Amino acid sequence: MTQFLSFFAFTAFVAFFAAWQLRKDSLNTTDGYFLGGRSLTGVVIAGSLLLTNISTEHLIGMNGSAYENGAIIIAWEVTSALALVAAALYFVPRYLQMGLTTIPEFLEKRFDGLTRTIIALMLIISFVTTLLPIVLYSGALSIESVFEISSSLGISQNQGLWLTVVVVGTIGSIYAIFGGLKMVVYTDTINGFGLLIAGLAIPIFALLDIGDGNMVDGLTKVFNHAPEKFKVISNENSIGQGSRDATLPFSVLFTGLIINQLYFWTMHQSIIQRALGAVSIKEAQKGLLYTGVLKILIPLVIVLPGIIGFYYFGDSLYGDARDTVYPQLVKRVLPVWMTGFFVAVMVGAILSTFNSALNSAATIWSLGIYKRYISPLANEKRTVWMGKMVSAGLAIFAILIAPFVANAPDGLYQLLQQLNGIFFIPMATVILAGFFFPKVSALGAKVGLIFGLIFYVTLNFVLEVDLHFVHIWGIEFVLNVGVMHLVSNVYPRTNMFKITNSGVVEIEQWKYAKLLSWILLVVTVLIYVLLGFL
Repeated sequence: MTQFLSFFAFTAFVAFFAAWQLRKDSLNTTDGYFLGGRSLTGVVIAGSLLLTNISTEHLIGMNGSAYENGAIIIAWEVTSALALVAAALYFVPRYLQMGLTTIPEFLEKRFDGLTRTIIALMLIISFVTTLLPIVLYSGALSIESVFEISSSLGISQNQGLWLTVVVVGTIGSIYAIFGGLKMVVYTDTINGFGLLIAGLAIPIFALLDIGDGNMVDGLTKVFNHAPEKFKVISNENSIGQGSRDATLPFSVLFTGLIINQLYFWTMHQSIIQRALGAVSIKEAQKGLLYTGVLKILIPLVIVLPGIIGFYYFGDSLYGDARDTVYPQLVKRVLPVWMTGFFVAVMVGAILSTFNSALNSAATIWSLGIYKRYISPLANEKRTVWMGKMVSAGLAIFAILIAPFVANAPDGLYQLLQQLNGIFFIPMATVILAGFFFPKVSALGAKVGLIFGLIFYVTLNFVLEVDLHFVHIWGIEFVLNVGVMHLVSNVYPRTNMFKITNSGVVEIEQWKYAKLLSWILLVVTVLIYVLLGFL
């Protein structure tokens, strides 16, 4: 009973706080609904970015991977700080100067309307087919494992998962549909810091338990039990036999992982939409760089518990059961009175990523497709209404297919990354070409986009070449650029593009942006120097 009371108390507090913050806001305008009225500050942006990124596929999937493969999975997190530096110093200031609402808008300015539309549709498809279902399923798995919904209700585990997916998906839909971006970011902020507290509580309680009340002794015991689990540099093959099953060979950090991180933190709509809602460039930079600091710390929440799980459970959960290690660790070390709060935070993490994807998809559809092609004369109220309807439809679809994510052969997080590659790398290539390759034409961009899709799917899923999928990303990027330049030489660009200040937000930059950026760069390198050669 205690856990249920703490769950409902914290959940109710978050909902009340967000609703109170929105009491005077207008949600009938496109800026008000899709961008929070361009009023977001650095702390709110950071809290929302953290929770938009970190969901149960990280808590479950990354801890499961760390349990079996060690800390090499940390690369997904700490290298994010480098991409966030690029976002803060280069990309987002330019987005805000242009007054963008969506990333596809940039592609229309740089290339043409058709390129914008293609990218917009790809983004929506990626949300529906990869992110939303995996987030819902991994969240349901976690809640079922901790709360044991099926046992409490006298139903099968599969029925419990279905029920949890429906309930969480429905709640998330309500937030996204009726509250818009500002509702999402305020709930994210509270839940984000709640996640840090609750997430850190797991390794703290575990280490206290292992060390008989002394955390240092506990960490020492965990390290001595399996020092190889703390090594962040993997010796796995990235080419040849075994490469397809490798978790994260060190060499991929210098190929496709760079492109993936740049795309996610500088171009992905659900991430960048928070920065686009900033009141100024200064606040956007604060939010992005604060997030960089949090991403350096977050392995304590989504990697260390998995390694601790190996101390408790040995290799008994290797294979298909690895995604259960985190829930089992939670039940083992977390006091009953904190369980409800922890689950509430986990639900918040699910809702954040789910809501963000719904809001971003609705923004892209309403402003980029509906307003452009279907009803150009629609007023702002009608456009917002269309966004709500799209959110509802996508939510229902995601709820229906989420349970079928079960039994992912490579683990939830690995599955998500492989699927993301279908969309992320081709889109990253086109957007980066828009900034850094002025000779690339609109036709060249479209041909490169289609080529990249076909290339990755063919090599990774059809031919199943003996090459790690992140390396395929890197090769794909280089070939995409080559194809785009080749086509552009035959069909050169006809339009000129120049970034101009739209006057939408204040353009003064944060005076500490470069200093904090250098600190993040140095800390990232030090992590690999100190933990790389254990």
